[in-house]
Amino acid sequence: MGVSQDQNSNAAATIADQTSTNKLSILVVSGRSGSGKTSVLNILEDLGYYSIDNLPLSLLPNAAHKLVNESGIHRIALGVDIRTPRADLSNFAVTYASLKETYGSHAVQILYVTAQESTLIARFNATRRVHPLMSQDIDSDNAKHIAFNLPAAIKKEVELLEPIASHADIRIDTSSLNIHQLKDSLREHIGMDNQIVINLLSFGFKYGSPIDADFVFDVRILPNPHWNPELRDSTGLDTEVGAFFSDYPEVAEMMGDIDKFLTRWLPEFLHNNRHTVTVAIGCTGGKHRSVFITDHLQRRLAEAMPKGVKVLAKHREKSRW
Repeated sequence: MGVSQDQNSNAAATIADQTSTNKLSILVVSGRSGSGKTSVLNILEDLGYYSIDNLPLSLLPNAAHKLVNESGIHRIALGVDIRTPRADLSNFAVTYASLKETYGSHAVQILYVTAQESTLIARFNATRRVHPLMSQDIDSDNAKHIAFNLPAAIKKEVELLEPIASHADIRIDTSSLNIHQLKDSLREHIGMDNQIVINLLSFGFKYGSPIDADFVFDVRILPNPHWNPELRDSTGLDTEVGAFFSDYPEVAEMMGDIDKFLTRWLPEFLHNNRHTVTVAIGCTGGKHRSVFITDHLQRRLAEAMPKGVKVLAKHREKSRW
């Protein structure tokens, strides 16, 4: 199944319109069974790629065309493994050349995942899963059925995947990698930083606590501007409320303590396979104290957090002000 000349023209036009912040990246992900190909696709999905697993090789050009030209998706990971038809594997060089011609040599990469044979055997024994080639397989040269044991299946797979492996732009050996190290290796190879978003959320306890918060800080023990008639209609974003809080050193002390805790521990989430963290700060109505502290913490943390950490401030009860 090929791609028409019109499709090629449309693809070229689409690529020409891309900005540097929306760079096209098509990763063909393949590798040995048990080496972690599915984990790689899951990590790429977390990093913003549109991932499809177990795609027949012959469908790669059409899948890429549909995703890029019809859906406007510019980060694509297409998983191909030994389950694809044998004829597709032998014709891989043609398919790969077609993708590079259509989308540009820098936009298309082959990512090949492997592991040492002893590691693969240990993984299959631990999970008790059956290697795809251990069921009856067809020897295309002799047109007969062959039943492989595990070591033989692992060796045969290397032979069958050679047309893909020989074109690999990126090779990752997962023999000694845990999931976090694998993610770090992927980021380095594809040139992506690990970005985490910190959502600072002010809220009012009387409207219910947020159920999706990772941390919740209760600031109801602080002086409440609500009881000052001149400040009741103001919010924690207004200067007069800030002036009110400046007369109470405990406000600055609590904010400093929360800031110190978050500055110390939030960067650890960068190394723990996390992408979003929600920090909720609540007062009674979600209008003065929590809003003031959330706003100030957002500015402090935005300066203190390392590269790759984006700090956002949201006020849940804003529609009630």
